[in-house]
Amino acid sequence: GLRSYLSLQSEVLKSLNKFYKRKEIQRLGADNGLDARLFHQAFISFRKYIMESSSVSADLHIILNDICCDAGHVDDLFPFFLRHAKQIFPMLDCMDDLRKISDLRLPPNWYPEARAIQRKIIFHAGPTNSGKTYHAIQRFLSAKSGIYCGPLKLLAHEIFQKSNHANVPCDLVTGEERVYANEDARQATHIACTIEMCSTNTPYEVAVIDEIQMIRDPARGWAWTRALLGLCAEEIHVCGEAAAIELVTELMYTTGEEVEVRNYERLTPLTVLDYALESLDNLRPGDCIVCFSKNDIYSVSRQIEARGLECAVIYGSLPPGTKLEQAKKFNDPDDPCKILVATDAIGMGLNLCIKRIIFNSIIKPTINEKGEKEIDLITTSQALQISGRAGRYGSSFKQGEVTTMHRDDLAQLKEILSEPVRPVKAAGLHPTAEQIEMFAYHLPDATLSNLIDIFVSLSQVDGLYFVCNIDDFKFLADMIQHIPLNLRSRYVFCTAPLNRKEPFVCTTLLKFARQFSRNEPLTFDWLCRHTKWPLAPPKNIKELVHLEAVHDVFDLYLWLSYRFMDMFPDAVLVRDIQKKLDDIIQIGVCNITRLIRASQSTAGAESTVQLPTAMEAPEERRVKSLKAYRSAARREDLKTHGRGSLADRLLREGLLTQEMLRQLESEWQVQHRNGRYGPSSKRDDQNSSKETGKKKK
Repeated sequence: GLRSYLSLQSEVLKSLNKFYKRKEIQRLGADNGLDARLFHQAFISFRKYIMESSSVSADLHIILNDICCDAGHVDDLFPFFLRHAKQIFPMLDCMDDLRKISDLRLPPNWYPEARAIQRKIIFHAGPTNSGKTYHAIQRFLSAKSGIYCGPLKLLAHEIFQKSNHANVPCDLVTGEERVYANEDARQATHIACTIEMCSTNTPYEVAVIDEIQMIRDPARGWAWTRALLGLCAEEIHVCGEAAAIELVTELMYTTGEEVEVRNYERLTPLTVLDYALESLDNLRPGDCIVCFSKNDIYSVSRQIEARGLECAVIYGSLPPGTKLEQAKKFNDPDDPCKILVATDAIGMGLNLCIKRIIFNSIIKPTINEKGEKEIDLITTSQALQISGRAGRYGSSFKQGEVTTMHRDDLAQLKEILSEPVRPVKAAGLHPTAEQIEMFAYHLPDATLSNLIDIFVSLSQVDGLYFVCNIDDFKFLADMIQHIPLNLRSRYVFCTAPLNRKEPFVCTTLLKFARQFSRNEPLTFDWLCRHTKWPLAPPKNIKELVHLEAVHDVFDLYLWLSYRFMDMFPDAVLVRDIQKKLDDIIQIGVCNITRLIRASQSTAGAESTVQLPTAMEAPEERRVKSLKAYRSAARREDLKTHGRGSLADRLLREGLLTQEMLRQLESEWQVQHRNGRYGPSSKRDDQNSSKETGKKKK
């Protein structure tokens, strides 16, 4: 008896595995919403149920028996398999509904008001400093009504001011602020807004969409897609890189709207110099050194000050007021400050009188589509956008120049700048609150983070579109998952604009959500207690970084106050102290080199504020072919943890192979033996980099 039972067991197992491997069954599974991963999980569970369960249902028992006696076919198991799969994955039951909800294939149809009118699309294409936006804005100002949509608060602010100065009443709308041109808070005919805030159901005569190439941005691209497809304006003026012309034309082809392209040339000449700066001793008035990390900014500004020169500092996490103040200081011909040290934050939104752009490095850490950190050469688009800031039309410098800090970066920069900009291939989309609500209706037990995952995995998009990465959204969804909120409020909290690398801002959002869920309004007094306001000017870099985070917390409060007015009632008071905080941060930034000194004197070897020296270790600039190695070597200055851990990390990130590592080690030993650290070694380096340059071509 036992033997026949065991042989039956092994027959059943064989039949099940045959069932699993059949292509037809896998296809049937896919038709019912089981992708390869789910199909595999469902099968493992189904097999376990049959092999280990003492009471398989009678009908299944008969089928299994038939299969083992060759009277049936393994395919007959499918209905039982599917029934089992639906028990462990309840979403399979409403797969058709979920598929319909997450079908993102015809975005133009989401905007019936825009489709009801025939819009005229004018694309102003050209590089930085070609006057493309100027011409679009002139049309905006002459229109009976208009909306300007830009990527930054600073840009929206600039158009808001320009418009009101030209006696065209214009309102300002950003995520955190509404400023009305009319005393009685009546809406003006013109509006300048950050692109996420534009209304797709208000009719305008003219709309301007700035920096259209950002439609490809992995996180924010959806906002440009929404504006381009959804704005109700008779004329839509799109400004940006020529690389986006083809995509915009194709998107408009699907709406039946024609695109008129106007091409602009740069208004002032821009020259790539034949020599690098090589030393900060060679700085001249009007120079701007561009760095891609805050640590490099601290390091370079410290070294400039050590030479008795004053410099202005601009980077992304500074408040808008401080950025403008630093720009004003640098632009003012009567101010002794003649040098600017900045990140690529200067690529947009600030008018600067720069004579020469100097790239401190040409490597930038980026986040890829999967949300992973990568280290890579800057793209042609980024290089052009930043270089283009030199020699602004109408400034005191009639032509611009661009070069690098280090000699061995220059050939590579020239190569990057000479390449054509890659065309923008696809436009971003993201799930709306309504779509997620409909998902939740079908899947009441799923967390918001899971809902989003299921949505993205089921969503179908045309080749012209992609779904934006929602890592920040999911990060916040997981963080506030345990707080009882209704779905709509939860969704709003998860779309709050914050930098998840700032722990203080994240914990504040958590506290906001918790208090909100108890229905307790977040008052001005509560916020002052939480942020320990009033705050003193910073004494070192760590304190400056904390003040920037507090500024972001105030931004977060203001952003939420527009979405939940009764729960965040004190926006007016918060805006007042935010302005004061901006002034305090300005004091800190004006004394930044003093703060760096203080940080260095208190910092031990293990301190997080280890400030590297940009001009040290020429031997670290050896390896031309390994772009990643060089940026990592620069980071090695920050880490000072020895070579092993860095190598491990680079191997893990796939930026280095074992072979490369061996080659590096042998080169390193050769250089050590020869003791080649003098100026002659630099010459050799030039020659070798020329050769590798030739090979590439």
